[in-house]
Amino acid sequence: MTLLEHTDAAVRAPRARTAGLDAQALTIAYDGTDVVHDADLALPRGQVTALIGPNGSGKSTLLRAIARLHPARSGRVLVAGDGSDAGGGPAAEPGDAGDAPGPAGAIDAFALSRSEFARRITLLAQSRPTPAGLSVRDVVGFGRQPYRRRFRGTDPDGRRAIAHALTVTGVAEFADRGLESLSGGQLQRVWMACCLAQDTDVLLLDEPTTYLDLRYQVEILDLVRDLADTHGVTVGVVLHDLDQAAAVADRVVLLSAGRVVAAGTPTQVYDAERLTETYGIRIEVDTSAGTPRTRAVGTHHLRTDQPQPERTLHRS
Repeated sequence: MTLLEHTDAAVRAPRARTAGLDAQALTIAYDGTDVVHDADLALPRGQVTALIGPNGSGKSTLLRAIARLHPARSGRVLVAGDGSDAGGGPAAEPGDAGDAPGPAGAIDAFALSRSEFARRITLLAQSRPTPAGLSVRDVVGFGRQPYRRRFRGTDPDGRRAIAHALTVTGVAEFADRGLESLSGGQLQRVWMACCLAQDTDVLLLDEPTTYLDLRYQVEILDLVRDLADTHGVTVGVVLHDLDQAAAVADRVVLLSAGRVVAAGTPTQVYDAERLTETYGIRIEVDTSAGTPRTRAVGTHHLRTDQPQPERTLHRS
């Protein structure tokens, strides 16, 4: 199924799934000033959740805090336990940091060791360096770092995981090429393959379509959809394009000024009055085709295609 075929009705078919990740009451500060306030974010297992909102609303900051790249001042993140966490984080206790239930057998992600955390959650950030002199396969192999045993550096499942990631993202055919020879869209797929090689249940993507042309934007979002539908990956993705978010996501979370304004299906969240107030510009919403489509109305929309009367120059 392509992104354009992924309708709101098809996405919303009932599925008995528990949350793959549950962030509860997160408050995040920069330089002593709170920029995200008491935010809840549930990422249902095997679904795509898109974070939307204007610049500065806290979308990327929230993802970075969940990924432990920026400390949360308060709150917790719960992930499903699999019984293999001896010596890792403690099981979450009912009533801690709020009463909302987390994933079945949930554990506190913030209490996990660095390697255990990296086996569960990975983040593809907005900006990344492009290493010189490395092949695609080399870079994808970076994703296996959490599994390499200390001192010996062995990784029994590494070859399988890397091959799988290369195939799923469609970059296997140029696995031995250098990164410097790739287009922007191909390079983004390589970084996504690196995340997949990490073999986590939760994949966080911070504006993965930024700076890509239209074709590569659609291809990346098709891949995101396929990761959830076919491979059961839990995806949280920051997107600026409202129509792309509505097309690719099962759920959307709207943020404004560091607070969650609304969360639900695109049809539930995409209210014209709510979007207009949040973005500070008139936004129209059309749901006649099922998946909501938006139109931001600026002054240029007031222009008409009707021919203008010809002006006559008067000479003195």
